[in-house]
Amino acid sequence: MSLLEDLHWRYATKKMNGKKVPQDKLDYILEAARMAPSSSGLQPYKIIVISDKALLEKIKGIAWNQSQITDCSHLLVFAAWNGYNDERVSKVFNYTMDERKLPHNTMDNYKNNILSLYEPLGQEWQAHHSAKQSYISFGLAIAAAAEQKVDATPIEGFIPEKLDELLKLTGSGYKSTLLLPLGYREDENDWLVSMKKVRTPKEDFITEMTIEDAADFNEAPMEGSIGNPTKE
Repeated sequence: MSLLEDLHWRYATKKMNGKKVPQDKLDYILEAARMAPSSSGLQPYKIIVISDKALLEKIKGIAWNQSQITDCSHLLVFAAWNGYNDERVSKVFNYTMDERKLPHNTMDNYKNNILSLYEPLGQEWQAHHSAKQSYISFGLAIAAAAEQKVDATPIEGFIPEKLDELLKLTGSGYKSTLLLPLGYREDENDWLVSMKKVRTPKEDFITEMTIEDAADFNEAPMEGSIGNPTKE
C-alpha cells in the first residue's frame, strides 16, 4: 500500500480500544521520528514514551480529559529545547564529528554562525523555533503509524506547564510541545471513523508562483549566512 493510501486510511482517532501496539511497530514509528530532518541537524527535541496507566491517568486530567490519553497503547510526548546555547549545540556537533571520525573543530565556523544568528533573536524565538522542529518529527511519526496501521491522534490540547512539572521537564531545558497517543480505533464508539475525510481542494491548497507573480520587493541582504550545511 502506498503512503498516500495510508494517509487516506488514517484519521484523528477519537476513541481507542486499549489494545497494545506491538513493540516492533512502536520501534518503527519512533525510528521514523528519530530520522526526521531538523534545522542544521540539531534535533532540538526528544520523545518521552509512556504506557504506565497511572501516569496516563494523571496526564488525562492535564489534557482536558481526552479519552485517547488513557485508552491508547502508548503516549508519545514530544519535548523541545527551550533555547539554543553553545553547550547544547557543541554537544550535537561534537557527537556528529565523532561519528564521522572528524576533528571536533571541523564545523566550528558553521556552528558559531548558527549561534551568532540565533542569540540576538532571544530565547522566546529560539524556543518557538525548536518547537517547530519537533513538529517535523511528529509528522513523520504520524505517517509511519499510518503505514503500520496504527491509529494516532495529534493532540495540542493540554496545559504544557503542568505537564512539564509532572514529567519533571521543568528546569531540564525542555518544554512539552505535542502529544501523540498510539493505539487502535474502537469502531463502534468512534463517531468520526465512518466520516468522509475532507481536505482543502487542491486548487485552493496549491499555488504555483513565478517572479512575475511576486511583489516588487527589495530587501537588504541579511548579515551572516548559514553557509554550506553539511551537518544533517
